[in-house]
Formats: sequence, structure tokens, C-alpha cells
Amino acid sequence: MYKTQGLKNSRIEVADALRGLAVVGIILYHSIEHFNLGGPSASCSLPFDGAVFNVLTVLLSGKMYGIFALLFGLSFFIMRDNQEQKGKDFSARFAWRMVLLFGFGVVNLVFYNGDILTFYAILGLLMIPAGYLSTPALWVVTIFLLAQPVEIYSLITGWKPDVSAMGPYYFKMGQACGEGTFLEAAGASLRYGFLSSLLWFVAKGRITQTLGLFFLGILIGRLRLFYNEGRHRSVWYIVFVVSLVLVCAGVAFGSAGHGSVDFGALDALLHPLFNLAILLMIVFGVVLLWYRFAGFRRSLAHICFFGRMSLTNYLMSSLFGAFIFYGWGLGMYKVLGTTWSLLVGIAIVILQIVILRQWAKTHQRGPLETLWRHLTWLGA
Repeated sequence: MYKTQGLKNSRIEVADALRGLAVVGIILYHSIEHFNLGGPSASCSLPFDGAVFNVLTVLLSGKMYGIFALLFGLSFFIMRDNQEQKGKDFSARFAWRMVLLFGFGVVNLVFYNGDILTFYAILGLLMIPAGYLSTPALWVVTIFLLAQPVEIYSLITGWKPDVSAMGPYYFKMGQACGEGTFLEAAGASLRYGFLSSLLWFVAKGRITQTLGLFFLGILIGRLRLFYNEGRHRSVWYIVFVVSLVLVCAGVAFGSAGHGSVDFGALDALLHPLFNLAILLMIVFGVVLLWYRFAGFRRSLAHICFFGRMSLTNYLMSSLFGAFIFYGWGLGMYKVLGTTWSLLVGIAIVILQIVILRQWAKTHQRGPLETLWRHLTWLGA
């Protein structure tokens, strides 16, 4: 059973920077996907739209949410460890915190049918028992989950999960969000959004990988790998180089698919692992550069506050993006191709930075982060 080491958990700025980069990446990718709506051939398209979409898919799809999941586990460890150092059990308080997060996710579903906060809230409850495991035991569980056990079982037995309802769910949401009123779009998203995302998570092996990344974040917290201590820099080099080699091997042995690399009959197993390698390469590459070069730290310093307000940014982008692309708003999903949609995503990021910079002048946390914190510690 794990016990706190009693070491101070100071603010990890590189984690804030990573979280900020993840938020930016999520907003940009949601924009080129027209916030889950897709759409017909856009009237304003460019010849290189396909190449732009493919590059962004390789760099962003699954990786930004994965970084979020990793940092979600790290945050859980820090909060739990801080309370344990005070002699308090954080389990019940964290469970309540996940109930609140689920509520934020439901609100997000009103605007964006691809919400992941509800899934993080449900899967996050499993971090409570995981937090009590010894570090070696947690490593075993984490590696097992990240190895895609469901996909391995499927390859061995031939069993396939039934995700046939996913297509009809997305079709109904597409109709409502593309052509319906705000109330029709919100109703369809609330009715089918969670179910369609659940089936998509199952189809893409995201449930075990997300949970594994939660647990990996806890382990990174226990080992203090995001602090510039001891011989951590050698660990960052090793993880970065190994991940880079695996990514290069994946590109070499896989075949070019639509916006990504395809591994044929083994794609269901190897593709999540390929994404994991890219994710780890990004994370530890940023950590390595952060502590190695002062100029790199300065260049990302402005994004740290953006990462500290990730919940606010995530919901705010859903509101802006839905208004711009959905039929009840400006209906730009019919008009803008990939490159123009990317520029819209950049504009959303800039707008949110401008708005939240004003907020940050007088507040330490974002508005939703402040509300979440107050409600978490209600009655404490």
C-alpha cells in the first residue's frame, strides 16, 4: 500500500505548459472537424486541405486528449498526496469532485456532442483504489492497460465489440446540429452524445488507454519526474529517444492511411500504441526542452495560465465552436475547408487568451476552476 513520501508538491509550471498546449491542440483539431459535425464539400476549400488535415491528425488526434489524461492523473496524485501529508483521506472528496466534473460534462454536451469530461469523471473514480496500490503493483496495472488488453483478446478469440449503433447516433446528431435549431441540436447531443462517444471509445481502444494514462500520471507524480531533480534528465532523454524510435518504426512499417498510419489487420492493437509513442515523445520532449533551454521556457510562459484554466477553455471553445460551425449559429461547416477552419481555430484560441488574460489579472484560477474548487471543498 502506497504511503506519502512527505515531499512538498510545488507548482509544476511545465505541467501547466503541457496542459495549455493540449488545450490549444484540442481546439484546433475540433475546428478542422467542425466540432464533430464534419460536413459536405466546403465551398471555400484549398488544394492542400487534405495534407493539412492529415498532418494535424497525426500530431493532434488522440494525443492532446492523452496529454490531458496523463495530467489528470498527475493532478489527482498531487491533491491526494497533499491531503495525506495532512493526515486526511482524499477519497470521498475526490469522488464528489468527479460528480461535479460529470455535471460540467453534461453542460458541455449541450453545445458539443463529443464531450470527454463525462468519461473522465466516470473513469476517474477508478483512480481512488489505484492510489492505494504500491508503486510496483500500479506499474503492472498501468502497463497491462496501456498494452490494449481488449484488442489483444479480440485478435486471439475473434470477438468484436458491437458498435453498430455508433453510425446512426452520429447521423442523428449531424442532422440536428447541421440543420436544426439550438434546442434540437442540444437535445440530440444530450440524447446521443454520450452513447456515441462511448462506442467510439470502445472501437478505438480508448477506455483502457485513457485509464492507463491516468495511472501513468499518478506514477509520474510519485516519481516526481516533472521536477528537475536527481537524474531525471536522463529519464527524459531515454523516454524521448525510445518513443521517437517507435514512432519512426511505425511510420516505416505502417502504410499511409487517411490522415494517419494504418497497420492493416493489427491496426486496432498497434494504432493506439503508435499514438501513445507520439504522445510520450511530445510530453517528454517538452519537459526536456523546458528544463534545458531558458528561451524555450520563456516562449511557453504565456501559455501556462491558459493551461491553468483548461476546464474553462474547454467549455468556452465548445460554445464558440458550435456557434461558428453548427446550423443554429453561423453554419460555417458548409463553407470552410480544413485550412480556413484551422484559421478559425487559431482565432478562437487568440480570443480566449485575450479574454482570460483579463480575468487572470485579478484571479489566480479560471472562472470554472474557481467554481469547481469551491464546490469540491464545500463544507470542509
